[in-house]
Amino acid sequence: MEKEFAPTRLDMKALAQSGSEISGQDMLSRYERLTLDLQGSGPDLAVKWSARGESRTSAGANPENWLHLTLETALPLICQRCMGPVSVPVSIQRSFRFVASEAEALAQDEEAEEDLLVMSREFNLAELIEDELLMAVPMIPRHEVCPTPVKLAAADPGFEDSPSEKPNPFAALANLKITKPDKPG
Repeated sequence: MEKEFAPTRLDMKALAQSGSEISGQDMLSRYERLTLDLQGSGPDLAVKWSARGESRTSAGANPENWLHLTLETALPLICQRCMGPVSVPVSIQRSFRFVASEAEALAQDEEAEEDLLVMSREFNLAELIEDELLMAVPMIPRHEVCPTPVKLAAADPGFEDSPSEKPNPFAALANLKITKPDKPG
């Protein structure tokens, strides 16, 4: 009999020990914080995800429980160059090692190359997916080549109408220059 795993209440130890994989597809609108960041655009776009558990044993140590997460989607953003809509493809492959407590995670965090999470019988995979997508949002989204020409110059209205030669503000000072008479010698 195959064990059923629920993404919002995932028994990570059981998933890792069985080496099982779960996958699914959600709408972007399911992820509230991400939808707020996207300003409500693209709620009908899909996020494809898969999560595979793994239990690794090493000589004389307790088995390590791992989660391998894969995400694929496109985020609807605003190009910061042309201010038009841009679809940013996102592809994430991350691995996480689980530890028994928050204290253990803090103690191992400096030396660990992998990301550490705290083991839980009811781990919320949906929150992890949303966190990973939020971190994947580019700081400055933009097209490789914008579909419309980008206006790169700006000028004040009436700038071209101003006189081409402005009077030198120091010219009046030249007229105030006082000459001293020559002193007899």
